[in-house]
Amino acid sequence: MDSTKASYKAGEAKGEVQSKTEKMMGKGGDACQSVKESCQDAGEQMKAKAQGAVDAAKDATGNK
Repeated sequence: MDSTKASYKAGEAKGEVQSKTEKMMGKGGDACQSVKESCQDAGEQMKAKAQGAVDAAKDATGNK
């Protein structure tokens, strides 16, 4: 009986560790996705600002 109980407890602990690991990995994946999206947004903003600067320079010099 003690051996069965110990095996059950070991299996229970393993399941809890796996569950917690999956949750942590999920949170890590969410954080990475958020960073990726933020970087993409920042890149798009920089591109738009650069294009605006190019357009302003062209207007100032009369080139189109």
